Amino acid sequence: MGDKILKSVTGLYIKGIIIIGIVLSGVVFYFHHVAGLAAFGFSAAALGVILILRTRQRTWVTRYLEEAVGEIDDTMRHAVRNHPLPLCIVSGEGRIVLANSLFKELYPSTVITKSEFNSTVGVDLKRFSPEEYDSIRYIEAAGRFFKVIPVYMKHDDGDAAMLYWVDVTDFEELKVRYRDEKKCFAHIQVDNYDELLSNSPDDKRSLIAAGIEKAIRQWAAGMDASIVRYYTSKYFVVFESRHYERLVKEKFSILDEARLIETDADFPVSLSIGVGVGGNTPARTDEYSTFALDLALGRGGDQAVVKRGDIVDYYGGTLDVIEKRNKGKSRVMAHALRRLIDQSSKVIIMGHKYPDIDSFASAVGVARMVMNRGKGAYIVINEVNESLSGFFNAAAASKEYVFISSDEALEEVDRNALLVVVDTNRPSLTEAPALFGKTEKSVVFDHHRKTEEYIENATLTYMEPSASSTSELVTEIMQYMADKKSILRLEAEMLLGGVIVDTNSFSVKTGTRTFEAASWLRRNGAETSIVRQFLQDNIEDFRKRAGIIMNAQFMDGGIAISMNRDKGANAPIINAQAADELLDIKGTKASFVIGEGKAEVIISARSLGEINVQAVMEKLGGGGHLTMAAAQIRDTTIDDTLGRLKAAINEVAQPSRQPQ
Repeated sequence: MGDKILKSVTGLYIKGIIIIGIVLSGVVFYFHHVAGLAAFGFSAAALGVILILRTRQRTWVTRYLEEAVGEIDDTMRHAVRNHPLPLCIVSGEGRIVLANSLFKELYPSTVITKSEFNSTVGVDLKRFSPEEYDSIRYIEAAGRFFKVIPVYMKHDDGDAAMLYWVDVTDFEELKVRYRDEKKCFAHIQVDNYDELLSNSPDDKRSLIAAGIEKAIRQWAAGMDASIVRYYTSKYFVVFESRHYERLVKEKFSILDEARLIETDADFPVSLSIGVGVGGNTPARTDEYSTFALDLALGRGGDQAVVKRGDIVDYYGGTLDVIEKRNKGKSRVMAHALRRLIDQSSKVIIMGHKYPDIDSFASAVGVARMVMNRGKGAYIVINEVNESLSGFFNAAAASKEYVFISSDEALEEVDRNALLVVVDTNRPSLTEAPALFGKTEKSVVFDHHRKTEEYIENATLTYMEPSASSTSELVTEIMQYMADKKSILRLEAEMLLGGVIVDTNSFSVKTGTRTFEAASWLRRNGAETSIVRQFLQDNIEDFRKRAGIIMNAQFMDGGIAISMNRDKGANAPIINAQAADELLDIKGTKASFVIGEGKAEVIISARSLGEINVQAVMEKLGGGGHLTMAAAQIRDTTIDDTLGRLKAAINEVAQPSRQPQ
């Protein structure tokens, strides 16, 4: 270091003297040789003296610089050792070359000097680089939290780093305390409360009501929560966020406790719980909890739904939906629909993409109610698969209905038109999602459970997860429309076909109201033999379905999985039928069939009730019922989907685990 400084200071000066001496000596030698030689001798002597002085100067400067650097090193060492913060200096090679006593107190069991930083601290030094520094915020050491501030220094062997450790434990504890004490809101509603009491003897009604009240209040007391009963079967609970993790870990055990309450009804006590977490304001948190409760009720109850910002989680849902025997709601819906039809210029009806018989029959049934009111009805349908072709061709041949494509529907719609959606509540799955917002009035009829994506701001919504099919709902409403005109025989047969297919010939999700609807359709001309002919398969589809069943894999717990690599237009229907038939195999409790659609992978899921296939499909972005569900997954393959499906089954549907 001293040599470099000396050369930079004296180099130019010495070179100048040497050059001038040589030039002058040469000039003198030209005029007088003796004098010139004397001049050369003098110059050489002067040069020798200069070189001696330069050597001494170099030694002096070097000694000075070494002493100065030594003093600086001593000052730095003193500053490091006596710094009020834990501090260490790390070389470019990643070794700790200097650390103060406060830093050593954080890692007392390690020899600090010359030790590896990564192994001592347990964090890669590279994470403190300017490029990655934002990825690490706090380090825990000796039971406290520290924020590490790096200062980089240029060095011959690389960039050395001086790391300052700022104690932020108090701030971190305050942050945790703020998070734990933040309020969560919960709305609780007892499902079928009136039906539960009406099906119990008079002397036990008060005991059942008291048992429900006690269970809910004890659950709230376990969280030191505030609870208010604001209606006969509704409660509002406020609790701190620190209890939320325990509720999730227990998967809302209050749901199981409620089912254990003894009743004389043929169905257990069940609760619907909506929890709001993490709202910026109390109003927003209450909005979350209200939305969550609405979602829990729309999915059939007996579950807890938690909304945390844009994230929605589901817990429970292990019971199938209890059939509601009161038809009062259907009567109210019929009168409301009649008024909306009368107030509209026209009615546009659509179901879901790749329509099945339930979707198509429901649309035709609504169209009949519209035409009976003297209004124009337009059914949106873009394509017809082979399994639906029989009913569709018969409907088209009758010339009773107007079928239009989604593009034609956009031209036909106006602000005064009524939009009716059947057999789905998800706008993205409808035949023409672009129709939403084009009209001021909309109606939704569906029997599927509600999801976080649903048709918002509908004028009239009739979603009944306890119904076997949308065809059943439409049939009930038709009975209360008070029109003199009866439905056509073909319409009755289509609606009966929708009920038969969705109940797998009255074997699943079949209640007394299902048979009542089928009986009314039969009285209006529906012939079961004709319906069976419409639902017959061709031999090719039968063989494909048999191949799917033959190639099924069986997992532990009675779960069957099979794949269909055929991309035919009728593949989704074949998959669903194969999933139904797999349940006929002894020991099978749930079945899943994976197939390829036009631009996505489609999964059909069926269950006998012990395994919640809806929860499994929701893990993959789908939905449905406890016993019947499906999913459509884009940008993937059948083989990748198989792995994801097995992971979802292991997480949700295995009998050894609590279903969600």
